[in-house]
Amino acid sequence: MRPILKIENVSYRYYDRIPALTDVSIEVGAGDQFAVIGANGSGKSTLLQIMGGLIHPADGTVYFKGDAVSEKALHNKDFLRYFRSSVGYVFQDSDIQLFCPTVLDELLYGPLQLDIKETEALDRAFQVMKMLNIEGLKDRPSYMLSGGEKKRVAIASVLTMNPEVMLFDEPTNGLDPRTQCFLMELLVALNEAGKTIVIATHDLSLVGELRAQVAVLSENHCIEKCGSSHDILKDDALLLKVNLIHEHIHFHGKTAHTHLHSHYLFHQHKGQVD
Repeated sequence: MRPILKIENVSYRYYDRIPALTDVSIEVGAGDQFAVIGANGSGKSTLLQIMGGLIHPADGTVYFKGDAVSEKALHNKDFLRYFRSSVGYVFQDSDIQLFCPTVLDELLYGPLQLDIKETEALDRAFQVMKMLNIEGLKDRPSYMLSGGEKKRVAIASVLTMNPEVMLFDEPTNGLDPRTQCFLMELLVALNEAGKTIVIATHDLSLVGELRAQVAVLSENHCIEKCGSSHDILKDDALLLKVNLIHEHIHFHGKTAHTHLHSHYLFHQHKGQVD
């Protein structure tokens, strides 16, 4: 089956000289839960922005349902409308995404830009607000929202366009535990409803909960390995190599214990030396 998103030999350099991605190739199937993981600075967000057509690679090609997504292609109004209605992007920082006077305006903006009738756009907005439990926020400006509320509104503003693919950049970053739990359940529910979910994250617990397919980026901005979350997360050597976990030693009396440690994984005792 043809992948819904395909990244083929993509490289990207900031200012034409600072490497962010090098010869990256991945495929995302329709209905998949897919995670791009790697240490800070490995190129996760850059890759996600390329997948969303927000920036364009120096080399290589991005395909959506077999069609090349390029700067030239997105200058075609019909293709632009088709792609923007099909692929939604949720930024890591919700303040970047929210700019309208009120929450309701935020939810209406995308559909109206896609020439959806106002009555249908309003129906979508109220359905999504009910689903995300933000109906009480509809008349508030974004600066009067908490971080968790902003995240819900940012997601809602994408859902009103009803995209097939949703791209989430570091979706749990900066959220309180309750909102993280809500977001986890929402991602699963959206996927069960048929949406393709792609996340860029270094939150290994999120990857494990989603049971996603995973692409691991190295600190050299290359794909180090692709596989299931089960296989990737049990590969301690791989996670150490790409700086997603680290090893340290602590002492109990004269006994030294070596641990693999991550902010998102429980400590794992690998052995001890007397």
